[in-house]
Amino acid sequence: MTIAISSVLFVIRVTLPFLAIFIVLLCFMSMKVAQRGKRPLIILKNKETGEEIPVIYWENSIGRSRSCDIVLKNPTVSREHAVLFRRKQGWLIKDTDSKAGITVNGEKIKGNTQVYIDDVISIGGTSLILLKARESAEKINKLSRLTNKKIRSASLLLFVSLFHFLMALHPLIKNELSLIRWFPLASVILVSWLFFFISAFILRRVTFEHETLGLFLSGVGIILVGNYNMQEVYNQLASLLIGIFAYCVIIRFIENLDIVMQYRVAIAVCAVFLFAANLVFAKEVNGSRNWISLGGISIQPSEFIKIAYVFVGASTLEGLQTTKNLTGFILFSAICIGTLFLIKDFGTACVFFLAFLIISFMRSGSVRTVILSCSAAALGAFMILNFKPYIKDRFAVWGHVWEYSQNTGYQQTRVLSYIASGGLFGVGSGQGKLQGIYAALNDLMFGVVSEELGLIVALTVALLVAGLTLSAQSYSNKSRSTFYSIAACAAAGMLLFQASLHIFGSTDILPMTGVTLPFVSLGGSSLVSSWGLLAFIKASDERTYSIRR
Repeated sequence: MTIAISSVLFVIRVTLPFLAIFIVLLCFMSMKVAQRGKRPLIILKNKETGEEIPVIYWENSIGRSRSCDIVLKNPTVSREHAVLFRRKQGWLIKDTDSKAGITVNGEKIKGNTQVYIDDVISIGGTSLILLKARESAEKINKLSRLTNKKIRSASLLLFVSLFHFLMALHPLIKNELSLIRWFPLASVILVSWLFFFISAFILRRVTFEHETLGLFLSGVGIILVGNYNMQEVYNQLASLLIGIFAYCVIIRFIENLDIVMQYRVAIAVCAVFLFAANLVFAKEVNGSRNWISLGGISIQPSEFIKIAYVFVGASTLEGLQTTKNLTGFILFSAICIGTLFLIKDFGTACVFFLAFLIISFMRSGSVRTVILSCSAAALGAFMILNFKPYIKDRFAVWGHVWEYSQNTGYQQTRVLSYIASGGLFGVGSGQGKLQGIYAALNDLMFGVVSEELGLIVALTVALLVAGLTLSAQSYSNKSRSTFYSIAACAAAGMLLFQASLHIFGSTDILPMTGVTLPFVSLGGSSLVSSWGLLAFIKASDERTYSIRR
C-alpha cells in the first residue's frame, strides 16, 4: 500500500471522532436554542390581591400543597384542588375531588370544563381571572432572534451523511473498490434523506434533531454490519424502515391524548397476549426463550412490549390527581417482569424494572414506592440465585474474566483487548478482529465500535444516548401533558439503562446480560423498538406538534 493511501486512511480515522462529536453537539445545541424557555402561556390574576400568576406549563396542578404547580395559600383550598390544562380545543379545568369545588363565572363545574380569556375561576375562597400572557416587544424580538439561529435540519443531516460516507470509504479503499460494498452506505443515505423530506414537506415537522441522532446511530450499525455480513444488512435496512414508520405512527397516534387514554387497556391486553404467545411458541436462543420464528423471520416480542409498557404506564395529570392507586399498573408490571424471568431474559427484565421505578415515582411522587419496589426486587433476586443455581453460575465470571479467558470469560477478555488495540482513533472501519468473536455484532457491538472507530466515537455514542435522557428530563416541565413527560422519561431511561448494561456488561464492569446497544447492534426487533421509544422522547418536545407555516 502506498504512503498516499496510508495517509488518506489515517486522515479518515482521525476525522471521524471529531465529526461525531461535532454532530452530537450541533443536534443538542439546536434542541436547546429553539426551546420556549419559561415564557408564560397565560396569566391567572388573583381578583382580591391583584397578584399575577404566570402559567408556564400545559398541565398545571392547583392547590394548597407546595408540590402543586400553582400554590394558593388559602385554607379553603384543598391540598390538590384542581388541574388546569390545555388541549386542542383550548384551556380546560377539572375539579380533582376537592371539598369546596370550583365555579366558573359563578357556575359550579363537573368534569372537564372549558375556560376562556376573562373568565373568573373560583377555587375555594380564591377567585382567579384568566388573562392573556403579556410579553414585551423586546422579549419577543429576542426570542425570535434565538429561533432564527436554529441550525437547519438539512445541514445537520449533511454532516451525518458525511460521517457515514467516510466510514464506508475506509474499507473500500483498504480492500479495493467494490460496487456491492457501496450498497449499505447508499441505502442509509437514501433512507435518511427520504425520511427528512417526508418529515419536512409532507408531515411538515419543524424540527429534525431526534431523527438525525437516530439516523446517525442506525447508519453506524448498518455500515459496520455490512463490512462482514451483507445478508444481515438487508434485514437491518428493512427493520430501519419499519422502525421509522412506527416512529411516525406513534407520534401521530399520541397527538390526541383522549384517544391514547381510551386505548391504554387494549394495548395492555395485547401485550399480555404477546407474552403468552412468547411462552407457548418461542424457541430458546443462547439460553433465553425470547424468539418467535415467523416464516423464517425471528422476532423478539419483549422489544415491542417495551413500547406498550410506556403507553400503559404514562397517564395525564387530571387522571393522576384523582387516581393515586397504582394497582393496575403494578399488576401489569408484575406480569411483564415475571414473564421475562420465566423465559430467562434477565437483561430485558432489568430494563423493564427500571422503567417501572421511573413511572411509579413520576406518577405517585412517592419515594416510599421506589424503596419498597427495590426491596422486593432485591428479595426476588436473592431467592432466584439461591433456588436457581444455574443462574448464579452465569454471574460467577463477573469481575474474574481473565481467570476464565478460555471459556466463560472469552468474549469479554477479547472485547477489552481489542478496545485497547483500537486506541482513540480505531483501526479503521471493517478492519477489526472482534467481529470474528461469537455475537460480536449483537452483544459486543460497543467493542466493535471502539476497536474499529476508536474509543472517542464509542464514548460519543454512549454520551449521545445519555444526552437523550437529559433532553427528555428537560422537556418534562414544558411538555403538553404529563403523559408526554412520563413517557419520555421512561423511554429514555429504558434506552440509557439498556445501553449501560450493554457497555458495562461487555467490559466486565457489570455482569454480562446479552442486551443490545440501542440503534447500533445487529437485531431487527431491537432497532424497531429503539425508534419506537425515541418517538416518546420526540413527542415530549412541545415543538413537535407545531406545524411549519
